[in-house]
Formats: sequence, structure tokens, C-alpha cells
Amino acid sequence: MLMRFSLQRVKNLKALRPHVLASAYSRFSTATEPSLNHRNPPRVPNLIGGAFVDSKSTAIIDVINPATQEVVSQVPLTTNEEFKAAVASAKQAFPLWRSTPITTRQRIMFKLQELIRRDMDKLAKNITTEQGKTLKDAHGDVFRGLEVVEHACGMATLQMGEYVPNVSSGIDTYSVREPLGVCAGICPFNFPAMIPLWMFPVAVTCGNTFVLKPSEKDPGASRMLAELAMEAGLPHGVLNIVHGTNDIVNAICDDDDIRAISFVGSNTAGMHIYGRASAKGKRVQSNMGAKNHGIVMPDANKDSTLNALVAAGFGAAGQRCMALSTVVFVGDSESWENQLVERAKALKVNAGTEPDADLGPVISKQAKERICRLIQSGAESGAKLLLDGRNIVVPGYEQGNFIGPTILSGVTSDMECYKEEIFGPVLICMKANSLEEAINIVNRNKYGNGASIFTTSGAAARKFQTEVEAGQVGINVPIPVPLPFFSFTGSKASFAGDLNFYGKAGVNFYTQIKTVTQQWKDLPSGSGVSLAMPTSQKL
Repeated sequence: MLMRFSLQRVKNLKALRPHVLASAYSRFSTATEPSLNHRNPPRVPNLIGGAFVDSKSTAIIDVINPATQEVVSQVPLTTNEEFKAAVASAKQAFPLWRSTPITTRQRIMFKLQELIRRDMDKLAKNITTEQGKTLKDAHGDVFRGLEVVEHACGMATLQMGEYVPNVSSGIDTYSVREPLGVCAGICPFNFPAMIPLWMFPVAVTCGNTFVLKPSEKDPGASRMLAELAMEAGLPHGVLNIVHGTNDIVNAICDDDDIRAISFVGSNTAGMHIYGRASAKGKRVQSNMGAKNHGIVMPDANKDSTLNALVAAGFGAAGQRCMALSTVVFVGDSESWENQLVERAKALKVNAGTEPDADLGPVISKQAKERICRLIQSGAESGAKLLLDGRNIVVPGYEQGNFIGPTILSGVTSDMECYKEEIFGPVLICMKANSLEEAINIVNRNKYGNGASIFTTSGAAARKFQTEVEAGQVGINVPIPVPLPFFSFTGSKASFAGDLNFYGKAGVNFYTQIKTVTQQWKDLPSGSGVSLAMPTSQKL
């Protein structure tokens, strides 16, 4: 996933200290120039101890509507004192919350999912305003997160331990899963509702408390979700929210009271967080970059495959970590590419609030500039630009960060447009002479989030699913993201850590095993003391 949090343009900040991340982040910066067309935008508060409180910080970041450049709100950068207060609040709330019956915690999740459904339209509208995706896609953003909340409603079963009686004469052993303590989440801009809902519902239903850092580009959905969680009955201090960029991320990594960190974002940031936090003894799950491939076999159903490629390649303006950004045609590709161009041309680019919009703007002007540079790099390296969406102008939204669907063909694995995650509405097309060659192309790529094959051959599909090196595999499914009773299983350079998001892996991530061995029997007197290693054998 391309950089979702980065060093933004910070206003009124007197001195910005050098950071380990600064030079790396600048390459992925999606900062936006402040707009003057909203004179008194609201300030986004912190959530500390159950109260939304305005930060005392004078350093702020504008939240920009990508379609209009309007300043929607302003995010003060949480001060160190405020961050410490948020962590202290979570730490204070933990003992009582962990001892709260699991059935009570589940009922809060039941109520939360009801409230999310009630406010689905409000959440979607906020997401579209701050992030730019279409209203329909924003509803999907909320709904996919809602499914994780629904899954958390069954936490009692998910958290069950194991028991073996009489492992030795009169001795029983059992294991239980216990919460870790204070956990934290660092979120990207591209899914303002779904990713926070990947994190805190599972964490708190396991009995942990949580400190959430939303993306500074679109923090509104996280605030709304926190309001709903407290309305559902989540006690004060169980969920806290802070805001910021490099400083706050490093503070999360370094704080001794935070036991685990969930992160979704770029490889640059993700590996920094993984390394820094792991060195402090924290658990880390880090979902990062991707280059998802779709292999198209000659026998694939043409109509459904073309529709799948267009939807997965251009949906959400390509700003998905599971976007299908690379197509590998086995055998002839020209007829496929021609029809792909025609279907892509039919897509409507517009502001996400417009009812006819198929895809909205990208998050910022800097993101647009980077995408355009990678498109140009591909053309200059010998790729053929079949469809160029760089110069699109949307009437009524001339200042928007729009890029139309773009298709590059004849791409090779040494081109920058292939090696880099573009994170925009750009589909690159490659060729292979056989399924073996196509699988090799996929496997040589450093990323391993997802890969798909389109075919009517069971033998080809089975070979693909067995040999491809990707964590999530689709067979005639372009975006194979599993539902929450499984886990999001990115691999290779797309993930750092041992336990993935949600599902059983997510529950295991937010809990630790305690094993109890107990003996309840009358021991004969005068048996003496034995210093030999205890075993279950009678010698």
C-alpha cells in the first residue's frame, strides 16, 4: 500500500525536528496546499478518556476535499503530553475492562454494528467528502468494516482455550487466551472506516484497550465510529484517538505501555514501524505495499473477465492495496486489450458525490503528480499508452485531483511503472507465452498480497493456486479479500509480522496464551522429595 500517512504541509509549526523517516516519506508525500475558501474550518479533536478535547497544538494539517480543494477541517498535531494522557487513559481503563464479562463486551459490539448500520449514509458521505471515493464505494468501505464488527460479536467462541484432563495422575492442564493491555493502530487514508474497524473492534472485544491514530488526510470517519462505540456502551478510556505524523508514530512505537501495534500503509513506513516497535518488544502486524497480478488464460470467459479487470483495476481510483493493477495475458493479448480500452473509456470520472460517478479523484495533487510521473516513465521506457487519463478535466470540479482510467501495454518487469506501486487508476498489461511463464512473473515480484487467474480450466486453476506465491488467491475472482472469519493473509514484502489481521490470526494477535497446570489430589505422607525432572511416567 502506497504511503497512507506522511509528512504533511504543517502550518504554524515553528521547528520541525529531523526525522528518521523524513527523507523517505518525502518521496511519497501526499501533502496538499492549504485552501483559503473555508475561513473557519472545524478542528478535529483528540479522544482522551471518553471526552473529545481540542488539542493545544498550534501545528495543524488541512483536511482537503480532493474533488474541490475545499478545507473540510483541520487536524492539530497531538502534543506529547496529550499522547501520554491518551495512553494513560487506556492503561487506567484496562484492569476493569479486561475483567468485564466477554458476553458484555460482545453485546457492545452487537450494539455498535446496529449503530453503524443506522449511520451508514452519514459515514459514507464523510468518507466521500474527505477521501474522494464515490458514495457507493464509501458504503462498501463501511460495510466491509462492519463485517469485522459482526465477527467480533462471536468473540467468546473465538477466544476459547484448550483443556486436557489427567495429563498425569491427578494433574490437568488447560490454556486460556488473555488480552495484552494497551494496543495501538495506525491507519491509512484509503479506507477511512474499514481499516479502523479491522483494528479496534477485535482488540477491545478481546479485552484490550486501544489508541487509534487515523490518517491525517481523512480522520472524520474514525471520530464518528468512536462516537458510535461510546454510544454502544464502550466505557471511557477503552478507545482513544490521537492525530499526527512522524512524531506521534514514533511515540507509539516507543511507548513502554503499548503492547501491540497494527499498521496499514507503505513499505517505507511499515518496515520502520515494524523494526522500531519490535526492538521495543512489541507485537507488530504491518500490512504494506502490493502489486497484484491477474493472469488471463485464452479460455477465460471474455465478458466477465473484462468486467472484472475494469472494476478491480479502476475502482476507488486504484487506491486499494488489493487493486488488480497488473494483467498478464497468456498468448494473444491484442483483442483483450482493445476491448479493455473500450470498457475503460465508458467509465465516468466525477466527484464522488455525483450519482453517475464510477471513480472519483485521487487523494491529493502530489499523489496525482506521482501517478502521472510513473505513467510517463512507462511510456518513455517503451510501453504503449493505450489509454491516457492524465489530462482529464471534470466540469464543475476543475481543481480536483482527477486522473482518468489509463492503460499501458507491453510493460516489462524492469520498468519503473511495474516495480513501483502506482496507487492510481492505471492498469498495466504484460504478456506470457505459457501459464508457467505467467506464474514466474508473479513470483518474481517482491510483493505477495494477492493474485488471480481467469480461466475455465480446473487444471490450470489448480496449478496456479498451488504454485503462485501470494497470500490471497482468486480463481475468477479479481479481488480475493477474505471475509472476517478468515484472515487478511498478505505475504512476502506485503506483510511484516507473524499474525495477520482479523479472523483467528487477528484474535491471536491481540491475545496471549496462559497455560495452567493444576494438581488436586491427596498426596501420601512420607513420600519424600524427588529432585528428578517431573514427567508423566511412573518409574
